[in-house]
Amino acid sequence: MSSNPSQSTALTSVKPIKRWLWVVLSAVVGLLLLLLLFDWNWLRKPLERYVSKETQREFRISDLDVDLGWNPTVKMKDVFFANVDWAVSGAPMAQIGALEFSVSLRGLWDGKLLVPRVALSRADLVFERSTDKRRNWVLRPPAETTEPGRFRIASLSIDQGRARYFDHGEPMFVDVLASTFDPGVTAIVKDAKAEPENRRYTTRYVYKGHYHQAGFSGEALTGDVLSFQQSGTLFPIKASLNAGTTRAEAEGTVADVLDISAIDVQLHIAGSTLASLYPFLLLPLPASPPYDFRGHLVQKGDRYAIDDLRGKIGVTDMAGSGAYLRKAPRPLLTAKLTSRLLNIADLGPIIGIQTKDTGTRTAVGAAGAASSARPQQADTNTRAQAQAKEKQTAGDKILPTGTTAARGDGILPAGRFEGGRLKAIDAEVDYVAAKVQAPNAVAVEDMKFSFRLNGGVAKLVPLEFGYAGGRIVSDITIDARQDTLRSVFNVDFRNIQLARLFPALPAMAKGAGAIGAQIRLSGSGNSIADTAGNANGSVTAAIANGRISNLIDAFSGLNGGKIIPLFVGGDKDIALNCGAVSFAVKDGIGHSQLLVIDTAQTRIDGTGTISFKDERIDLTLEPKPKRPGILSLRTPVHVFGSFRNPDYSLEKGPLLLRAGAAIALAVVNPLAALIPLIETGPGQDTDCARLLAPVQGARQQAGASTRAQRKSSTPAKGG
Repeated sequence: MSSNPSQSTALTSVKPIKRWLWVVLSAVVGLLLLLLLFDWNWLRKPLERYVSKETQREFRISDLDVDLGWNPTVKMKDVFFANVDWAVSGAPMAQIGALEFSVSLRGLWDGKLLVPRVALSRADLVFERSTDKRRNWVLRPPAETTEPGRFRIASLSIDQGRARYFDHGEPMFVDVLASTFDPGVTAIVKDAKAEPENRRYTTRYVYKGHYHQAGFSGEALTGDVLSFQQSGTLFPIKASLNAGTTRAEAEGTVADVLDISAIDVQLHIAGSTLASLYPFLLLPLPASPPYDFRGHLVQKGDRYAIDDLRGKIGVTDMAGSGAYLRKAPRPLLTAKLTSRLLNIADLGPIIGIQTKDTGTRTAVGAAGAASSARPQQADTNTRAQAQAKEKQTAGDKILPTGTTAARGDGILPAGRFEGGRLKAIDAEVDYVAAKVQAPNAVAVEDMKFSFRLNGGVAKLVPLEFGYAGGRIVSDITIDARQDTLRSVFNVDFRNIQLARLFPALPAMAKGAGAIGAQIRLSGSGNSIADTAGNANGSVTAAIANGRISNLIDAFSGLNGGKIIPLFVGGDKDIALNCGAVSFAVKDGIGHSQLLVIDTAQTRIDGTGTISFKDERIDLTLEPKPKRPGILSLRTPVHVFGSFRNPDYSLEKGPLLLRAGAAIALAVVNPLAALIPLIETGPGQDTDCARLLAPVQGARQQAGASTRAQRKSSTPAKGG
C-alpha cells in the first residue's frame, strides 16, 4: 500500500521546525544559565582599561555587579577615579566605598547617557571647573571637556559622604559633608522629631566655602533622594546659610541641585547691610542699616520671583514683590515696593548722606566691592569700610584760593558709586513711601520714585518728595557707560510753603506764600559731591505775594528802632512782595545774576558766588529800608563759610562811619548821636513783574501746584 504524498511532505517540513525550535530553546536556556552563572567581575579589568584609556585617567574598582532590566543597575565597590591633569586640588576626583547607579536604555538609543538614580556610600568627591571652563566631571578626553556633556544624573542619594566643588573662574569653593539619619532620633538632628513634617527629612548636609572671596557656611536637611540634574523633580529642603553678618533660611522644595530648575520656598534673610549680598547675587545693592526680610520665593526656569515680601531696613518698613530674570546680555531686576514709614536716616546711606544713626556717608559700592575682602569675610561693604574707602578716594581738594577743604566736612553726599555694578544688571524698581520721618529741620513728608537701569544708564523719573506742603520733582540720569559717571539733574521745587519750610523756626512759621525753584545741572563724577564740583547749568528760585515776620525784616535791616517795639509789643506779619534768585553755574561755581527780596518795608539786593567745588558761600546782601526809622545800623551783610557751617559779618566801612559819627556827635550833644542812626528810607518798591521775568520757570513752579490744587478741589460737572 503506497503512502500519501502530501502527508509525507508535511512530516518532512515539520522536522526542520522542530530542530529550529530546539536550537532557540537551547540558546535561551544557555543564555539564562550564562546569566545566572555569569560573574560580572570577569569584565572588571576590561572595564578599568577601557575607562582609563578613554578618559586618560586611572580608574579602579574592587567589585562589579549588574542587575538587568529596562533600566539596568550597576553596582561597584571601592571605586577610585583619578582627577584630570589640570586639577588644582591635588586629590582624586572620586573615592567611593559603594556606588550604585541605573542606566536608561532609552537614553542610550537617543545618544545620551541618562542616569535615573545614583546612590553613594562613604564617598569623597572632588569637582573642579577651570578658568577656561573645562570640567573634570565630563568623561571625555581632556581636549573635549569644554563641550556640552551628554551625561545626565536625575537623582542622587548620599550616605556618609563628602563633596568639594572648585570653580576657579567664578571663583567659588564649596565643601559639603552628608549623612543620613533616623528622623525619629532627635539626638542627631535637633528638630527632626519636633514637628511631624520634619520626618520627611532624612539626610543632613553641612557645608562651608566662599564665593567671590566672601565666606559662607550652613546646614540643609533633605529627603532620601535629591533631584540632581535636568529632572524637574522637586525634593523637600530646609536650609540655613551664614555669610558674615548675613543669615538666610529657607524651607520648601527645590528641583535639581546641580543646576537648580525650580524653587518654591519660604525665605527669611537678615543682615547688617544689603551691600554684603553683592558677592552672592551680583546685584548693586547699597550699603544700608540692618535689614530683615521674609517672602515666598519661586523659581521657574530663569525667573526668580518673590511675593508677599515684607520686612524692615533700619526702622523703615517695606512690603511688595520683586523678580530676577537671568537673560542675555544682562539679568533684569524688577520690584514694586511700598513703605508706611520711611526713616530718612535709613535712606541716607543709599545716596551717601551722613546721618546721626549711620555716622558716615556711604553709597553703592562705597567699600570697593568684594574683591578686596578676605575669603572668610562676607561684609564687603559695611559702613565702617565705606568710611575708610571715602578717605582714600575723596581726600582734600585744592581750592581756587589755594586752600584745602576736606570733603568729609561737606554736606553733599561723597559716597562713591561703582559704575561697573550699574553695567552688570538692568532694573525696573518702583517705590512709594506714604510718610517720611526726617530730622526736625527737614520738611520732607512723603516720597516715591521710579528707577530704570538699562545698559549702564540709570534714570530716576521721577524722584519725587512731598516737601513743606509742596513737591520736589526730579528727573535724574546717571550714565555709567564710561569709567567716570556722567549725570544730569533736573529738579523742580513746586509750591513750597514758606510757613512750613523751616519747622524748627517759629518766626518762619508765621510766614505765608509759595516758593518755586528749578535746578538744571550736569556734570561728571562718581559721587554726588564730585559731580556737583564740576557741574554746569543754572539754579533759579522765585516767590511772590507772601508774608513774613516783621521781626525778621527788621533784623535784616539791622533797624533797632523797629526791633525794640516788636519785642515789646509782639511780632507782626508784613507783605513779602516778591523775591528772585538766579545763579549761572560753571565748573561747579555759581555766580549770581539776580538776587533780590522785596518786602513792604525793605528791599534786599545781593551778589556773590556759591561754590559746589568746596561747598562754600560768599554772598553780600545789602538791605535798603523803604521807610524812615531810628537806631538803624543799615550796612551790607557778608554771608560766608561752608554749606554746613555758614557765618555772617557786617561790612565794616559803612558801619564804622555811622558809629564814628554817632560817637563824635555824642561828645557835643548826646541826642545828636542819634542823627547818624536815622534811616531816611531810600529803598523803592520793586517792579515784581519785571523782577520775576528772568526766573519765570521758577515762578511757574511756585504757582503750578496751587492752581492744580484749586482745579482738583472743583467738583466735576455731571456728578
